[in-house]
Amino acid sequence: MIETILSAFERTPFAQDLSGRLPPAGAALRLGGLAGSSGAAMVAWLAERLPQRLFTVVAATPAEAERWLADLGTVTELSAALYPQREGLGEEEPHYEIAGERAETLEALLRGQLRILVTTARATAEKTLVPEALERMRLELAVGMERPLTFVVAELERMGYRRVPVVTEVAEFAVRGGIVDVYGFGMAHPARLEWWGDEISSIRAFDLTTQRSGEALQRVTILPIGVGTTQGRQDATTQGGGGEGTLRPGVVASLRRTLLDLLPTDTLLVEEASHPNAEEVSRAWREAEHHLEIARRLGEAPPAREDLFAEPAEWEARIEKFPRLRLREERPDLQAGFLPPEAVDRNLGRLRGLLAGGPPTLILCDNQGQLERLDELLQEGEPAGAAATLVVGALDGGFVMPTLRVLTDHEIFRRARRLRRPRRYRQAA
Repeated sequence: MIETILSAFERTPFAQDLSGRLPPAGAALRLGGLAGSSGAAMVAWLAERLPQRLFTVVAATPAEAERWLADLGTVTELSAALYPQREGLGEEEPHYEIAGERAETLEALLRGQLRILVTTARATAEKTLVPEALERMRLELAVGMERPLTFVVAELERMGYRRVPVVTEVAEFAVRGGIVDVYGFGMAHPARLEWWGDEISSIRAFDLTTQRSGEALQRVTILPIGVGTTQGRQDATTQGGGGEGTLRPGVVASLRRTLLDLLPTDTLLVEEASHPNAEEVSRAWREAEHHLEIARRLGEAPPAREDLFAEPAEWEARIEKFPRLRLREERPDLQAGFLPPEAVDRNLGRLRGLLAGGPPTLILCDNQGQLERLDELLQEGEPAGAAATLVVGALDGGFVMPTLRVLTDHEIFRRARRLRRPRRYRQAA
């Protein structure tokens, strides 16, 4: 099923146009015509095509984030996780499952174990206490930074990177005099760093084929490769507990960070639309001040609002530094041209008529029983040429590409889709 959807997506003119127009840092590409759950198919295709990049979907609400996560679980086997927003507006998350999932996702992110991250706009503006032991799992380098070359080389080796004469693929680095070439997960391009003494004097992208330097970069974020490469640092983190940013006794150094501060600089952000996300962040900012004022009247001493949330203008300036894909924007720069599926309204005759013409059809059924029943119904009096591939799976909404029609049984029979994602508290750093 996954191969069928992604292979059909790859053959569309939109996919070919999109691959050559991905935005650089600080720019946004507005997309249109992505009906139903085709946005999830797009993200899955891009993530499989660009294995070195991290993709982050920023939804406006928790319900939309859950929908995205469920759709991605259907169309890709790549590692995907949810970073949920807090249910409360204070510093402590009262819900253990939310706190546990936030901590677990942060740890996976900083270890370089995620390919697709799903979150909400408000969650990206929330500040959390991140243990230094976790934040140090990544390596951030910038022009003008005092960071000896020997230290960087030792860090790359500790993080699981392989030292080679010439960098040709992800997870490799090379050293030539005062120059280090490195290609890490989360980086859009391999980077060439030059030193003047102990100071990083320049960072430039370079081409793997020609090895020639390209555009200048201001900073790069390098995540560790593989599991177990950060053991020396993960020992400082707790193996239990329920709160975010919890450390073992005696290890108290923590820093307040937003999720945007922790993402690699080349992370490709995917937004349904920019305006609803900005509204959610502004609303959370206003509501936080109201709830903090109530806490003060009750004699409590809550932290300042600036310690809990990024101010909306600051959040907007930060998110605009990333490369972004915006779905369902007015006046799009690129049209997918995918259509909503034709209405069936429980009319099997109409469904058979659809299957007899147009592109090949894939029908997703919620379970094996529904698949078998629909198959029986379609075979009763089926005219020649009316055929479809039925598989077990679920998407929020079907869509029609020039190369494939994707239908869902809950839309065919006008039933509500039910998201059943079991939650459990899992130990995390």
